[in-house]
Amino acid sequence: MRLLDLTFEDLKQVFAECYGKGPFLAAALYREFYKNLNPAAWQAPAIQASSGLAAKLARDLVFAPGTLVDEVRREGVVKFVTRLEDDQCIESVLLPMETHHTLCVSSQVGCRMGCRFCETARMGLVRQLSIEEIVGQVYTARRRYGGNVRNVVFMGMGEPFDNYDHVIQAVRVLSDQRGLDIAQRYITVSTAGRIDGIAKLARQGMPHLKLAVSLNAAEDNLRDRLMPLNRSAPLDRLQEALAAYPLKKGYDLMVAYVLMPGINDGDEQLAALTRWLAPLRAKVNLIPFNPGRSSANRPPTDAELERFRQQLIDAGVNVQKRAPRGRDLMAACGQLGGRLRCAGSGC
Repeated sequence: MRLLDLTFEDLKQVFAECYGKGPFLAAALYREFYKNLNPAAWQAPAIQASSGLAAKLARDLVFAPGTLVDEVRREGVVKFVTRLEDDQCIESVLLPMETHHTLCVSSQVGCRMGCRFCETARMGLVRQLSIEEIVGQVYTARRRYGGNVRNVVFMGMGEPFDNYDHVIQAVRVLSDQRGLDIAQRYITVSTAGRIDGIAKLARQGMPHLKLAVSLNAAEDNLRDRLMPLNRSAPLDRLQEALAAYPLKKGYDLMVAYVLMPGINDGDEQLAALTRWLAPLRAKVNLIPFNPGRSSANRPPTDAELERFRQQLIDAGVNVQKRAPRGRDLMAACGQLGGRLRCAGSGC
């Protein structure tokens, strides 16, 4: 039994079917594991007081989210590396905010999307992460860096909609009020533009969950080159899927636009972006390009970034500018995928 896979309702069912026990003892175990952050949750006093239950749980409970093997820190930003049971590695990034922390989590080892500006794409897709390995990144961050992890963004390694079922169950576990209690309005799932995943999420019945789309170009020819997924899911179909997405009142779609000088920052690209956004209730997250290990392109200057942002504002686009935090740690957007070695393995 893997508690990192289970909501409290899931655990209640397991307790009834496997141990003949009721919700009181299930709650004691769940609280010890998630609130007290004790992987040996059978040590909870109520469990110890129930004849024979602690021994059964000590035998049955599995805790294998991986081992934190490396980390780098600068100005509050932390990138940490987790070695999984099969010696594969993933990276996660903790970003400090004024009142809380945001954790950027991975959903796959590597990624098959092939985006030309992304370091993770160089790995290709190695494998999917399990529910436990996804939730385990948040659990590890809470235990090691404190309990103020309030926001979770699926913007690390991998395409979340390529691992849809595990990601959605992870969201359920993360948002369980008896557990880690991260409200779904503080969880964002980001996609490179998997139209089938967007449609599936629209039917999921999770109105508070945030959706982000990595766009980066609003002309098919350019987006085909930057993001090969666009060849099978072009911009008109992506726009149609997003227009049909049932946004909760007061919510916007988040559209990420990585600004690459000389590639997608010209007047034609800006005009195309403005036109493409017009039918959508969206906010643009303008992100400066972050070079990888062997990037031929440079990041935009502050002046270039501000010029493009101001032009979007003048065109009536809702836009926010993201600071390039963690760039020198290879922890910024598009940089995850192997600068740190996975101790004890071949990563």
